[in-house]
Amino acid sequence: QVQLVESGGGLVQPGGSLRLSCAASGIIFRPNTMGWYRQAPGKERELVARITSGGTTNYADSVKGRFTISRDNAKNTVYLQMNSLKPEDTAVYYCYARVIVTTDNYWGQGTQVTVSS
Repeated sequence: QVQLVESGGGLVQPGGSLRLSCAASGIIFRPNTMGWYRQAPGKERELVARITSGGTTNYADSVKGRFTISRDNAKNTVYLQMNSLKPEDTAVYYCYARVIVTTDNYWGQGTQVTVSS
């Protein structure tokens, strides 16, 4: 069965760094797009960053210059390097993978990121 396994979440001080990882297993076709959404309590889910198989990236305005998304196509793994973390970055971060050829979209279970004030 296809699954996306997330890791790297935790508690960090403001200004600190975390790196999230998301490894997709059981996927036959290379995901066209992989990325991260996040959702804080009482807030709407928002796209944080995404990256295509060709390396094209997009970021939410709130994280530009602080977060970097990357991927290993051979391993179907996506990473999110988060630097200069702020309390407003606190949220559950969800990894996703999109496979256009099969019209499939896959989601991780989410990992909590908490930036203390």
